[in-house]
Amino acid sequence: MKGMKTIQPLLAITLMTLGLISAAIAGMTVDRVPYKDDPDAIIGIWKNGEGTGHIQISRNGEKYQGRIVWLKEPIDPETGKPKLDKQHPDEAARNRPIMGLINMWGFHFSKQGVWEGGKIYDPKKGSTYSCTIRMKDDNTLEVRGYIGISLIGRTDVWTRQASR
Repeated sequence: MKGMKTIQPLLAITLMTLGLISAAIAGMTVDRVPYKDDPDAIIGIWKNGEGTGHIQISRNGEKYQGRIVWLKEPIDPETGKPKLDKQHPDEAARNRPIMGLINMWGFHFSKQGVWEGGKIYDPKKGSTYSCTIRMKDDNTLEVRGYIGISLIGRTDVWTRQASR
């Protein structure tokens, strides 16, 4: 019985150590999310952070692009007709409809959960920005538009929408 008293603390320490090792391994497994290695993980329909539009991201060859497929307010209150790209710097493009407009292009899968090298166009301002996309989880994107360097810009959080 005396020998059992010395084994019990050792057994408890061993079990505790095994528990910690198991938890660490489980943590590593949870962190290894499949979307991070899948270049096509961003394909789908995403709602912008303001909730004013849905953008369908698709593959175009080896690159990815986005097109506006839904607007909260698709009709221009001034004209009663579909909204047009009135703010575009090229006057010839100001008559094109915003619905269906490709407003993101040129993205390539860079590393786990990151797409870079693309551009994003904001039809509200008529401005085009460099852009990086980070996938936070299966249903959340951080879309960062910037001028020059990434420090000078803005990040918008997009959420995946159910397929139509």
